[in-house]
Amino acid sequence: MTLQELVHKAASCYMDRVAVCFDECNNQLPVYYTYKTVVNAASELSNFLLLHCDFQGIREIGLYCQPGIDLPSWILGILQVPAAYVPIEPDSPPSLSTHFMKKCNLKYILVEKKQINKFKSFHETLLNYDTFTVEHNDLVLFRLHWKNTEVNLMLNDGKEKYEKEKIKSISSEHVNEEKAEEHMDLRLKHCLAYVLHTSGTTGIPKIVRVPHKCIVPNIQHFRVLFDITQEDVLFLASPLTFDPSVVEIFLALSSGASLLIVPTSVKLLPSKLASVLFSHHRVTVLQATPTLLRRFGSQLIKSTVLSATTSLRVLALGGEAFPSLTVLRSWRGEGNKTQIFNVYGITEVSSWATIYRIPEKTLNSTLKCELPVQLGFPLLGTVVEVRDTNGFTIQEGSGQVFLGGRNRVCFLDDEVTVPLGTMRATGDFVTVKDGEIFFLGRKDSQIKRHGKRLNIELVQQVAEELQQVESCAVTWYNQEKLILFMVSKDASVKEYIFKELQKYLPSHAVPDELVLIDSLPFTSHGKIDVSELNKIYLNYINLKSENKLSGKEDLWEKLQYLWKSTLNLPEDLLRVPDESLFLNSGGDSLKSIRLLSEIEKLVGTSVPGLLEIILSSSILEIYNHILQTVVPDEDVTFRKSCATKRKLSDINQEEASGTSLHQKAIMTFTCHNEINAFVVLSRGSQILSLNSTRFLTKLGHCSSACPSDSVSQTNIQNLKGLNSPVLIGKSKDPSCVAKVSEEGKPAIGTQKMELHVRWRSDTGKCVDASPLVVIPTFDKSSTTVYIGSHSHRMKAVDFYSGKVKWEQILGDRIESSACVSKCGNFIVRKKCVWKSKCGGTVFSSPCLNLIPHHLYFATLGGLLLAVNPATGNVIWKHSCGKPLFSSPQCCSQYICIGCVDGNLLCFTHFGEQVWQFSTSGPIFSSPCTSPSEQKIFFGSHDCFIYCCNMKGHLQWKFETTSRVYATPFAFHNYNGSNEMLLAAASTDGKVWILESQSGQLQSVYELPGEVFSSPVVLESMLIIGCRDNYVYCLDLLGGNQK
Repeated sequence: MTLQELVHKAASCYMDRVAVCFDECNNQLPVYYTYKTVVNAASELSNFLLLHCDFQGIREIGLYCQPGIDLPSWILGILQVPAAYVPIEPDSPPSLSTHFMKKCNLKYILVEKKQINKFKSFHETLLNYDTFTVEHNDLVLFRLHWKNTEVNLMLNDGKEKYEKEKIKSISSEHVNEEKAEEHMDLRLKHCLAYVLHTSGTTGIPKIVRVPHKCIVPNIQHFRVLFDITQEDVLFLASPLTFDPSVVEIFLALSSGASLLIVPTSVKLLPSKLASVLFSHHRVTVLQATPTLLRRFGSQLIKSTVLSATTSLRVLALGGEAFPSLTVLRSWRGEGNKTQIFNVYGITEVSSWATIYRIPEKTLNSTLKCELPVQLGFPLLGTVVEVRDTNGFTIQEGSGQVFLGGRNRVCFLDDEVTVPLGTMRATGDFVTVKDGEIFFLGRKDSQIKRHGKRLNIELVQQVAEELQQVESCAVTWYNQEKLILFMVSKDASVKEYIFKELQKYLPSHAVPDELVLIDSLPFTSHGKIDVSELNKIYLNYINLKSENKLSGKEDLWEKLQYLWKSTLNLPEDLLRVPDESLFLNSGGDSLKSIRLLSEIEKLVGTSVPGLLEIILSSSILEIYNHILQTVVPDEDVTFRKSCATKRKLSDINQEEASGTSLHQKAIMTFTCHNEINAFVVLSRGSQILSLNSTRFLTKLGHCSSACPSDSVSQTNIQNLKGLNSPVLIGKSKDPSCVAKVSEEGKPAIGTQKMELHVRWRSDTGKCVDASPLVVIPTFDKSSTTVYIGSHSHRMKAVDFYSGKVKWEQILGDRIESSACVSKCGNFIVRKKCVWKSKCGGTVFSSPCLNLIPHHLYFATLGGLLLAVNPATGNVIWKHSCGKPLFSSPQCCSQYICIGCVDGNLLCFTHFGEQVWQFSTSGPIFSSPCTSPSEQKIFFGSHDCFIYCCNMKGHLQWKFETTSRVYATPFAFHNYNGSNEMLLAAASTDGKVWILESQSGQLQSVYELPGEVFSSPVVLESMLIIGCRDNYVYCLDLLGGNQK
């Protein structure tokens, strides 16, 4: 059964009934078409297209038009060719439309005559179409020709075989192996119904090709559930580019009912739209997003949409989180009998997947319900699964929804064949309780704030239940600020609402700011337009800081405001103490960049050296530094009483670069005369061997370039043999590792590596430092982990048992890794051999290379320097333009470093830049090279872990669930195989184990706090610090060890 067959079957019974009504809402009479008119017009268009279109391969025809009386017959005409219709929205950005058409390799497009000028003006420079145009009534057919077409789906046999193999590799989305040979093929003549693209709000828009077999079950099931008859009037609420429009059109036309269409502009006028729908045309069935409904406003909803006398028989809400029951009840007028449904689905499995009717008893109840409205039961032919983070189906608890079904499959992007029963990840998280599924939020709605997990949709629901709030939306602005946008008739209630939110929300969920707006912006799909809200907020903060600085006092006040907003301090804090230090007040490196940006925006100019001052000095010193830039002639006096006494700024005044300096140690430590042999393991797979040639030779580590008795062996040989049987004893059988897709979603039913806590040790405060593991050559059992925390404690912990060997309280919080002395005893001494003025604060670790003998380090001023390790003389330096928090990483040929501007930079040892690789976010993560030095791994704030080769070409990237500050760690699988794995961590507390060759996910484990620390792996154990105050040791267990 196809969509057009459903319509023809209904038309044969209701030929003279009204099929379509178009009301321009401009005091003119509406236009009506009967089923007979629609079918005849469709047949004429089909014959026209068959005459002028030469189809080779996939049959797809674009449709560029606005909503109108002819719309259903145009769609039906294309379907009857048979061909798939490809809606192009005239009001969407031309670049998006062009990308979509080009990605589809669209050969033909029907353009509404009224839209010809817009089509040509928007696309003339982007499209290379010939003069072939043919007119048919109110349409013009264009034949398109693409230059440098990136996508060609007219595949030859060889490519077809390749594509089939490619599809099979997406194993995490397949239901089971025995169905691997049963595929749906889009090249079959009657396969496709329509082609859409996803919104692109979470990345590049995906092309979705929808077969008739996927969408027809939706239409058939809704007809029964909604009891649709020829007496019903359905409203086309959705644009053609949003797949619920298919349900609206064909639910009406397959039932003998009438479809009401109005211009897009009318949908933007709530009171006028309500009048048209419920007074003029008596609409009985409405499918809409909650945002579209909210635009009516609670009073209009109650008095018209959901009143006792409304014509509306069925209201189906979907496409966004369903409103809370409290809000829903407040919308209903007394005596209202409208059936209200929660529908849920994704474009990738078009269109709806589940449905739930809210019981009348629940709607009329006054009892408060804490749980959200359930998603309900699967629709005809649909399979719904909830999987945990390891990819296993669960019956209770929380997980991600996967959707599919034997014929409920679509083709994404370049897919040509798809196995029947393919399951697609939704990115939506739910909880299963007593067999019922409750929506928790989108993957991108789950955030970590103040160290705790938060679903921002909860904030919206609580705010919406307040009587003074007409409607609202919440955004996580720049992943830094929680902003509540409110529509309220009373502008004076802002403070009251803020206090009410503090009553009903946990502290980590209270918004940073409340912004009053006239109405909620929404997309053409009827969803909240987050990008527009971000623009509104940007204008809002610009207005707040737009006033010109009127003097020093004004600068001081505005600096205080920026300080408090950046650090999330309460606004009622009257004054920030002069001596306040940024890092001690809750700041970190990312917030420092944000404060820098806000200050420079405020003063209207860049302030050289300000980042270092922010990180090392008091707010008063920051103010004075800014003042010197803004008002250079001003006599700025520093008050000594407020000067910071941090060690970071306690610099000897001598500036002789390369001059040897000697100072007496403040404290004396006893160093044993015996020289210990040991291996040291630290972040980024770095290994330092001291006095252990025999040990390393046995492990295959020793290099002729690296004398074993020299501390200079920090030119970092990657960990290769430390996980060999020499260290771990008897080799174990290889574990069964799950096959995963490029997205890193684990397959069902495969045994995988698992992570379990072996031990944890409390440090008293956040652990941002990375661990240092010291392995004595002749007594491996005394292997020790050294790590510090914000509590000022430095701890020595037994690697195997987690028992504390000793701890020492130091003078300030510890964020850097520990270091080891040449003799093998940890000592603290103050002895400076040389110092070099480098043009900026150094926040990262230096890197020592043996051949050539260079010491590399980077500054917040954006300089990468190579100096002589013996003298401190600068050999070369390179300005990267932006601050460098990442530590440089050496290999035999190159030196690599990440930059705040999102680029990974690669240089020769002589300072020549070889290449740069761009990401979509700042790079604080330090690079890590593979043992073969053929690949380099690093993380970015764009939430991806990257793998590049040494030519700067991307090998793979893996999307995590949060920013990646930590440095990855490459290691051999402890099972004795040659498989290389990669450990990495994201700031939301997740530890990821990937296969280093392909980036496929092997395992993931979530710690109970944020993670800025980098992992270190030895044998089958991973050590990492966490912001919940603990250092953790995790066992890496293969499938045969669970």
